[in-house]
Amino acid sequence: MATSYEELMTVSQPSHVRLLPWKGPEGKTAHLITDGTPTPLSLLADKIESQQIETAAVIVELARPMVGEEAKLTTDELRWIAGRLIESLTDVLNIAESRGQRLPEYEEPGE
Repeated sequence: MATSYEELMTVSQPSHVRLLPWKGPEGKTAHLITDGTPTPLSLLADKIESQQIETAAVIVELARPMVGEEAKLTTDELRWIAGRLIESLTDVLNIAESRGQRLPEYEEPGE
């Protein structure tokens, strides 16, 4: 079974390979191979990505005053908010990677 994105792209010429917003078995990245039409799994992935982006926006808004000049947080409180920010940033970076992989390649002028 193929495990990396590059390996998946060489298996049976799939028309669409999508990085999913959750991990597969053993904590490895999970991919969905489709013909490009919406599937229940791709729609679920869309919904989860949307929720992750919304959650990240809320966490950023809540964190702003917690790290401002006037904030008087303990080390544990700062560590907690940093952890939530890292989790959200990781989710958003994975979404960006997934969407970037699905963008068509740009053609260089003159090609």
